[in-house]
Amino acid sequence: MANSLSIPLILIISQLYLQIWFLKIDAKVTSIIVFGDSTVDSGNNNYLPTILKSNFMPYGRDFDGGKPTGRFSNGRIPTDFISEAFGLKETVPAYSDPAYNISDFATGVCFASAGTGYDNLTSRVLNVMPLWKELEKYKEYRKRLKGYLGTNKAEEILTHALYIISMGTNDFLENYYLLPHRQLQYTVEEYQNFLTGIARTFIKQIYKLGARKISLTGLPPMGCLPLERTTNFLFGRDCIQKYNNVAKDFNNKLQALVSTLSKELYKLQLVFSNPYDILYEIIQKPESFGKF
Repeated sequence: MANSLSIPLILIISQLYLQIWFLKIDAKVTSIIVFGDSTVDSGNNNYLPTILKSNFMPYGRDFDGGKPTGRFSNGRIPTDFISEAFGLKETVPAYSDPAYNISDFATGVCFASAGTGYDNLTSRVLNVMPLWKELEKYKEYRKRLKGYLGTNKAEEILTHALYIISMGTNDFLENYYLLPHRQLQYTVEEYQNFLTGIARTFIKQIYKLGARKISLTGLPPMGCLPLERTTNFLFGRDCIQKYNNVAKDFNNKLQALVSTLSKELYKLQLVFSNPYDILYEIIQKPESFGKF
């Protein structure tokens, strides 16, 4: 029997995957290269001095072998399904995992770190890998891949790879609304613009390094996350609409960024994958998506 998460998870993955196809990303995808937070971390935090880990049960109970891997999920995560959908491996390995070597990373690699965000300050909250460090790891990976396959073959793989970026929630919930520093510097909209600027710079950096197919993932209805609803006891543990509105506004800014960069950067295939609407519908009308 399928577990209770299977139907919504399939819907979310299908939405992201179909958006990639509908916006005509070339069907030739040689590898999946992942940057981001816990939504796509396949185990890098296992090897960091942080309390934010998921290498214990019940995480991984539905994963092959029934063991936790460092994924913040009962089984596979979205990037694993996307990799399989493109005819690659069923899972995307974590770059920090010593069980894998460069040959394993040739068709997919994950640099994501749970708890991180666009803002470097966000990563310091729980001592996780900042985005600039994920980029440095990617540069190291490029050199290793060229040493393993040769420059021409490696560059072909890197050019036709699908780069997935998924982060941003922690910037608001673990940084802006939790700590005073950024609130003293920025209004919410100014902070959204600050983060969008970092996203712009990052996309241009990996573009300069050869990325031509990029999926930028927006924020979920973060006011409906379990912790936020639990702390909202004065209002019946409903979703915190203020946070949801911030997520929607930030997604609009990311969508505009995608439109701008798609015109600005030659031969870039950049798509915006927005999980907000379908997740919100699942949360508000779970009965429409099967038995939970």
